[in-house]
Amino acid sequence: MQVLVCRLIDRPLRPTMLKGFYHETQILSWVLSYDGLHSPDALSITAAGVAVALSEVPHSKIIVGVRVGLVGDKFVVNPTTKEMDDSELDLVLAGSDDAILMIEGYCNFLSEEKLIQAVKVGQDAVRAICNEVEALVKKCGKPKMLDTIKLPPPELYKHVEEIVGEDLVKVLQIKNKIPRRKALTALEEKVQTILTEKGYVSKDETVGTTELVPDLFEDEDEDEEVVLDGEVDEGDVHIRPIPRKPIPLLYSEVDVKLVFKDVTSKFLRRRIVEGGKRSDGRYADGIRPINSRCGLLPRAHGSALFTRGETQALAVVTLGDKQMAQRIDNLVGDDDVKSFYLQYTFPPSSVGEVGRIGAPSRREIGHGTLAERALEPILPSEDKFPYTIRVESTITETINLPLSSNLLFMASVCGGCLALQDAGVPIKCSIAGIAMGMVLDTEEFGGDGAPLILSDITGSEDASGDMDFKVAGNEDGVTAFQMDIKVGGITLPVMEKALLQAKDGRRRILAEMIKCLPPPTNRLSKYAPVIHIMKVSPEKINLIIGSGGKKVKSIIEETGVEAIETEDDGTVKITAKDLSCLEKSKAIISNLTMVPTVGDIYRNCEIKSIAPYGVFVEIAPGREGLCHISELSSNWLPKAEDAVKVGDRIDVKLIEVNDKGQLRLSHKALLPETNAENPPAKPDTGDSTKDVAASSKTDRSMPKKSVSVSKDGAAEEKIQHPKDTVGTQKAVSSSKGYAAEDTLLSQRKVKAIKRTGSPSKEVSPINKERTKKSTGKAVSSISTKDGSSLVDGEAKVG
Repeated sequence: MQVLVCRLIDRPLRPTMLKGFYHETQILSWVLSYDGLHSPDALSITAAGVAVALSEVPHSKIIVGVRVGLVGDKFVVNPTTKEMDDSELDLVLAGSDDAILMIEGYCNFLSEEKLIQAVKVGQDAVRAICNEVEALVKKCGKPKMLDTIKLPPPELYKHVEEIVGEDLVKVLQIKNKIPRRKALTALEEKVQTILTEKGYVSKDETVGTTELVPDLFEDEDEDEEVVLDGEVDEGDVHIRPIPRKPIPLLYSEVDVKLVFKDVTSKFLRRRIVEGGKRSDGRYADGIRPINSRCGLLPRAHGSALFTRGETQALAVVTLGDKQMAQRIDNLVGDDDVKSFYLQYTFPPSSVGEVGRIGAPSRREIGHGTLAERALEPILPSEDKFPYTIRVESTITETINLPLSSNLLFMASVCGGCLALQDAGVPIKCSIAGIAMGMVLDTEEFGGDGAPLILSDITGSEDASGDMDFKVAGNEDGVTAFQMDIKVGGITLPVMEKALLQAKDGRRRILAEMIKCLPPPTNRLSKYAPVIHIMKVSPEKINLIIGSGGKKVKSIIEETGVEAIETEDDGTVKITAKDLSCLEKSKAIISNLTMVPTVGDIYRNCEIKSIAPYGVFVEIAPGREGLCHISELSSNWLPKAEDAVKVGDRIDVKLIEVNDKGQLRLSHKALLPETNAENPPAKPDTGDSTKDVAASSKTDRSMPKKSVSVSKDGAAEEKIQHPKDTVGTQKAVSSSKGYAAEDTLLSQRKVKAIKRTGSPSKEVSPINKERTKKSTGKAVSSISTKDGSSLVDGEAKVG
């Protein structure tokens, strides 16, 4: 973030510094206090501009900066951070009282007309601030160090033009960049050699210009002095000609290099204005040849190679889970996580140089951020595509100019868009980027005076031109833009013309991107991770996590998934390498978080442990319930070990779910002999109720007339209120009337879940209705750890 803000400060101030001022100048901008509402980046531009205006540094104009947002249909100058959350535009503008020097911003497919309106609003605000700063400078400003400015002598320009003027015209007509660059290097060496042989160049860099000064002397005795022929009488001082060879002017090698660069730029601009064609033969609005291909790297999730002219970018997309998201430090201190980020690399090998590879440079950070923000509006939401997306754009070829990196990230926008499609990211539309240039003073070269806008500029045109304007978007609107001016600034009409010409250029580039061969696959790679999002009840999240995260770790180890992420709102995100692992983890989590319904029957369930009061039965992976010893058999048991042991499998029925979510199961309710032995329940009378209670205490081996749901055995209350017994476990009678009642209850409440190896399965006709009413998703034939599966049932997710 600091690098990006420093670039915002540096770019508008640099062109205002007078040429020939070589004193090292440092501007330090400190954020000493921050309220969290007003962003300090635009304010820092103004603070730096005011500091330069008050100092001794010679500069041409006062520079200030503002931010412009679009909240609703209203433009807001210097909006707060809360207002920016609802803004469709983030525009930072810097300029003087009469011109614009820098703009940078991001928007959601904003039209060129709206963008021009925003710039006009920002320029009005800049003009008002400049007037206040100018009054302050008149009062408190220091004198400028104009005497420190050192410029190459005008005579050197004439010497260079005389030596290589005709050759420059021919060399600038070479279309290919490498031969043209080599020819220019040879011409520069030629200038240095000729000027050195003539004695104009000194190897000493400290040598300045030595002028031919005539001998001056004062006449001490005017009466005795005789003025000879050829002398000039200038009063008390006589200039006497000395018969000797004149001493030539001395220039440093640095001066020669600077002058050669200026002369080359002058001839290049003249060729464009006068001839109407650029060095590679294109007209002002011409686009370089475009070639692109996808799927270049078979193992990567997505890749694209984009070539435009002699500039080439390789974009690679990698998909991951939330753990791969990029964490960002900010002034507020809140955790800021980016699920999409683009990393831009400009290695020295791309320009045929040798250099140390270290931390990203300020240009790589700035240009990568702009390309990232350009692609961000076309990405799907995390709900539709829950992946962390990383795009790495590496420049593999460009011209041999350090400043060419200003243009290369436009190729990263185009290549990144294709790579996203190749990775199967469902983007909203395709976008492209283009770099625009300008020749401002056309009258100097025989033009009509109107600025000449250049489309898809090269590195040499960037270095020799007056503007560098990058625009990204589609046919309808703009997503990102950045403009730097190398002269005193431009006006709104010039910017509007550049934006409209850039729109036409993007349309033509997008048409070429459609011709990509091979085209993007538009589907997820088989090597990409599989991510599934499911919703559970927020109260069930702790069941998935477990104590100290033990449960979620055990699920990861058991199923082989890569990660399981949970959120407080009940969102569970599962990341796996393949579908089989994903399905296993989904089944376990669904069973852990399902909402069991009283009356559900569970087949072939394993007994996990035995207690004196009953056995604990696992009805689903991770979910256990208690089958009390009284519900284990139709006969009285002194201890559970007499009937079952750990590892046995039995069928159980859910008869109660208490307030804590604990499950009470019954095996006896499913035994066939129960129906034959249990007599019909007696009418609801007080005497019979007492008899039932007494008989249950004295002889547990006797058939029970009723089974109470409540722990305290409040059988009387249940008998008095038959409607409260819906969904609870009742005594099963051999009477036809009670058998019909039990069948009706099972049709309403029973959810059949079959385990592998069960001799039979129970299917409830009401399952289809429950599926429609339930908030969970139906799970069919999902394998679990023990080989069981859920058939014709539903795993309810709370």
